[in-house]
Parts: sequence; structure tokens; C-alpha cells
Amino acid sequence: MASASLPTPLGPICITEEGGAITALDWREAFEQGDTPLLRRALEQLRGYFAGDLQQFDLPVQVRGTAFQRSVCDAIAAIPYGETRSYGDLGKVLGVPAQAVGTGCGGNPIPIIIPCHRVMGASGLGGFSGKGGVETKLWLLRHEGAGGLLI
Repeated sequence: MASASLPTPLGPICITEEGGAITALDWREAFEQGDTPLLRRALEQLRGYFAGDLQQFDLPVQVRGTAFQRSVCDAIAAIPYGETRSYGDLGKVLGVPAQAVGTGCGGNPIPIIIPCHRVMGASGLGGFSGKGGVETKLWLLRHEGAGGLLI
């Protein structure tokens, strides 16, 4: 398992690679800066995302968890840049209640790359499990141009 971090407008972000796939994204510095081709590619793509030059990540990811958790993350990953879906929208696609989708979003181990910030509540933002909570979610949505939906 190797990790690397970079500074962002939201604070330091750490990416973890294991077995040739990205397995985690956390708001912190890496304990030891790793250097692998995949980590370099992930850091480059995150820099592009925060610079406004990248709209779609092209990285292998591996979500550890139940089949349901992986299906929620797959559904989230299909939401285009700058767009949002509700927990209920994803629940209909997956055949589960909106609350179950919310639980799946909260367990997303690779936020931003698997863009759970694009999933909204029926009447508001909903939650966000990353550092900074809803304020971070709002920043990400505005960064992607989806913030107009919120004003």
C-alpha cells in the first residue's frame, strides 16, 4: 500500500494505492510520500481537477465493501461533472430506498474521484462525509458549476 498527498484549496488530500488501484482518498498529509506511476497519475489528475482543467477521472479504483456499496459507488461514478442526482434518483436505479443510497454515499472511500458530492437530498444538499462536511460539498459543486442549482 502506497500513499501520496498534495495541497488543494480544501486542504491536503492523500491518495492511497493498493494492488494497482486507488483505494482511498482522505483529507490529510501522507505519512510517507509514495511514488508509483499510478500515484503520480492520480495526483496529476487531482491537480487538473482543482485547476478546472479535468472533468473526468480516468483511474482504476477498487471499492472495498459489500456488493451493495460497490453498486452505489458505480452509480455515483456515472454522474457527469457539473450535474447532480438525488438519493431517490439513485435509489430508483438501484431498486433501494433513498436512505440506503445515503448510507452507501457515506461509506464511499474515494470521494471526489467517486463524486458523492454530486448526490443531493430531496430538498437540500444532504450530507457529506469528507472533511468540512456540507461546506466542502458546496465548494465542490460550485467548482464544477453545479452551484447555481443551490442558489
